[in-house]
Amino acid sequence: MINSIIQYSLYLIILVVLAIPLGKYIGKVMNGEKVFLSKILNPIENFIYKILRIDKDEEMDWKKYSVSIIAFSVIGFVILFLLQIVQGILPLNPEDIKGVTWDLSFNTTSSFVTNTNWQSYSGESQLSYLTQMLGLTVQNFVSAAVGIAVLFALIRGFTRVKGKTIGNFWVDATRSIIHILMPLSIVVSLLIASQGVVQNFSAYQEVELLQPITLEDGTVITKQVLPQGPAASQIAIKQLGTNGGGFFGVNSAHPLENPTPFSNAVEMISILLIPAALCFTFGRNIKDKRQGRAIFIAMFLMLVIALSVIAVNEANATPQLAQSGVVDVSTINQAGGNMEGKESRFGIASSSTWAAFTTAASNGSVNSMHDSYTPLGGMVTMLLMQLGEVVFGGVGCGLYGMLAFAIIAVFMAGLMVGRTPEYLGKKIEPFEMKMAMLVCLATPIATLIGSGIASVVPSVIDSLNNSGAHGFSEMLYAYSSAGGNNGSAFAGFSANTPFINVSIGLVMLFARFVPMIATLAIAGSLVKKKKVAVSAGTLPTHDALFIGLLVFVVLLVGALSFFPALALGPIAEFFQMIG
Repeated sequence: MINSIIQYSLYLIILVVLAIPLGKYIGKVMNGEKVFLSKILNPIENFIYKILRIDKDEEMDWKKYSVSIIAFSVIGFVILFLLQIVQGILPLNPEDIKGVTWDLSFNTTSSFVTNTNWQSYSGESQLSYLTQMLGLTVQNFVSAAVGIAVLFALIRGFTRVKGKTIGNFWVDATRSIIHILMPLSIVVSLLIASQGVVQNFSAYQEVELLQPITLEDGTVITKQVLPQGPAASQIAIKQLGTNGGGFFGVNSAHPLENPTPFSNAVEMISILLIPAALCFTFGRNIKDKRQGRAIFIAMFLMLVIALSVIAVNEANATPQLAQSGVVDVSTINQAGGNMEGKESRFGIASSSTWAAFTTAASNGSVNSMHDSYTPLGGMVTMLLMQLGEVVFGGVGCGLYGMLAFAIIAVFMAGLMVGRTPEYLGKKIEPFEMKMAMLVCLATPIATLIGSGIASVVPSVIDSLNNSGAHGFSEMLYAYSSAGGNNGSAFAGFSANTPFINVSIGLVMLFARFVPMIATLAIAGSLVKKKKVAVSAGTLPTHDALFIGLLVFVVLLVGALSFFPALALGPIAEFFQMIG
């Protein structure tokens, strides 16, 4: 137990220690200030502006900013969709993998364009090296950059006074990629490649098994095929960009994606690194670090609570395992707990931490199978997504989602004291509230409508690995993952059918772009307003009271929206387990 507590604490401490200086660096980069990499990267940035004919001094209002994002995303969508369809005739395909079906291509394209990285496919058997590199890895970079760009547009809405513009999307996206995502990805790629993560263009290798395997029909298996490919470069950005799509089918549980405890730690910290850093960036760029710390503390508290619930439930396993003596939890020398679906090289602590981190962020990578978690352990991973991915969440989108909840919190507080609510010196009026509610309710709307329709479609039953409450949890988790732009899955859900591919794809698109456009509308409205002087009636938004109110509002929206569904799934399963 002590060893596990040390592991949990160490992961969290490393995260905070790295996030603070990175937050300062990101703030400088996005403001165009000089940083230690400027001499190397500024010429590259300026070259991109030149060849794309981008005027970096041009400013956009929120509508033009929105149109730019939509146009950029549509172009990326079309290219990635077609690339998968015709990959069979393209190069860098040593295994001669054929093109994918239209519905799977639509699902995968929607997934990666929206920074979700939900996977209805197995990378090593259905996608070529070219598709993984030119299609998926590129989208890992650009979809993450879009989220960061929208966040900074909102920050400018708070900081600028009586203006009309909120920045330039093309400049924001370019700086995000060149100065933030690329350097970090190079570092992480080198670190994990040094641990044995594959990075090559070789054909798959057939090797002899150390011990032959005899199947039930008498067939003896003596050889195994080892997949290869440029994995390390994609894995780095899948974690840093809160993307999560695995190069191989079982994601970061695969030994060629995540071979050692060190690679596990590097990849796991990378999941939350930029989202956590952006909280400190926010405080710096609005010139009130207390505000950034308050948002960070609110997110951190919810993360610690979620991690604690998962860790306790997985360490204690199930009553059936404990009562039968199958699991020995009496000494620290035993793995103990619920080890089903977990890699023995990671154990309970690293698996539980990864599960909390990946569902708190809109990441979706896994180093264990969430379908095998205890009912309450699995429920918490689901709930983290259902809250709207605001417990750090995706790069950029997690923080602007939390700021929407902050707007709702100050509005509620203003109603209670009979004052016009203010946040960061700007009055919060009906338009901002409507848009903030749209941001916060997009995930519940998409998830509940999608899963509700799926639950009455007869063919969906065939995709479930279990019946009853757990089967419902598998389906609810899938649509929660899509609605939260997360991408992880209960492994027992077979999602590669036309109906599920299309419906989940539509949920992902709705949950990504509706909150994004609503956030830009908030930014466009706020930027036109004057600053309101702080008075005795102004609600402090950096103290413990506001942090508690913010956490309450986030949990309230999640509880009200999803409690009935959770009661039919993991909660019902929990009572069946102890009954």
